[in-house]
Amino acid sequence: MAQVTVSLDANLAIDAMMLSGTRSPQDAVELILRDFLERGRRTGTRTGDAADGHRVTPDRPTVQEG
Repeated sequence: MAQVTVSLDANLAIDAMMLSGTRSPQDAVELILRDFLERGRRTGTRTGDAADGHRVTPDRPTVQEG
């Protein structure tokens, strides 16, 4: 697997470590990114995406007056 090196502000890295409960900035960033991506996948699964336009009916029923 390819690896990428990213520079972060020290305070940001410490906050990420504290929130994720890890002891290294590398582990903290990996956990946070994995969680973020998983949430996006779950949201996409529940709500669909632009390609799921066929699920939405363009013609809404008219309100009956009178």
